[in-house]
Amino acid sequence: MAWQQISVITDEDSAPKLADFFDSLGAVSVTYMDAEDEPVYEPAIGETKIWSNTQVIALYELDAEPELIKSKVCQQFTNAPLEHWLIEDVEDQAWERAWMEYYHPMKFADKLWVCPTGQEQHEPGTVCLILDPGLAFGTGTHPTTALCLEWLASHDLTGKTVIDFGCGSGILAVAAVLLGAKEAHAVDIDPQAITATQDNAIKNSVQDKIRCYLPEQFSAFEADIVLANILAKPLIEMSTQISSLVSKGGNLVLSGILEEQAESVMSAYQPFISMAEPVQQEDWIRLEGIRH
Repeated sequence: MAWQQISVITDEDSAPKLADFFDSLGAVSVTYMDAEDEPVYEPAIGETKIWSNTQVIALYELDAEPELIKSKVCQQFTNAPLEHWLIEDVEDQAWERAWMEYYHPMKFADKLWVCPTGQEQHEPGTVCLILDPGLAFGTGTHPTTALCLEWLASHDLTGKTVIDFGCGSGILAVAAVLLGAKEAHAVDIDPQAITATQDNAIKNSVQDKIRCYLPEQFSAFEADIVLANILAKPLIEMSTQISSLVSKGGNLVLSGILEEQAESVMSAYQPFISMAEPVQQEDWIRLEGIRH
């Protein structure tokens, strides 16, 4: 089956309204793409931030009338910039497996494999985490996640209790248990992240050792290891809360921090945590320390 795809570039204020309008005109799906290679690093908690110039892409069934849809959009959005219209047919494919071309097994610290389904690795002395990209962030391909996985795979987690604060896909919680942690507690503000974490725990047969919570469900306690792979702004804002989750002598690992943000994040945690030297991968920093 083929589809008809309509795309247009507009500004950040018009993009959400345009997406809703495409949806009201029967779009099967609507997505955003960056039209200018503009990075978006730091949305506030609960905020969806998009680009100054955003390509809005609407997918329609083959019997749709794209020129009529374009005409209705232009009539509705007379004051919005609507540039670089493109109407084209796209062939159907196994969309849920298309990522396989780009996502391959990854190894961390010679101990941890992260592999898509069907590409599992079983080397002696290693563990294999099975993970397929989904709605929640965190596959190990991004430096922020890779830095945390490298830390986990480089430390003895035997019998440790772990909190994964901002769990996303649950990759860090699952990895910790596979590497020997006694249990992991995964917390996230996004219900999709909770679902993804539960699904990935089941996929890796560790569901009996992982507990998942929305923030209002989570009763704070002190853990041996606390992982927080979120962003610099919420890390700073919640520095007291996150630090209080680490037991005395326990480890704190922070990620999602750009190089120029590292000093500010370290300053927020130094009253509670003895911080080690930052570790960098590309433009991203991992911070770690021990609760004093």
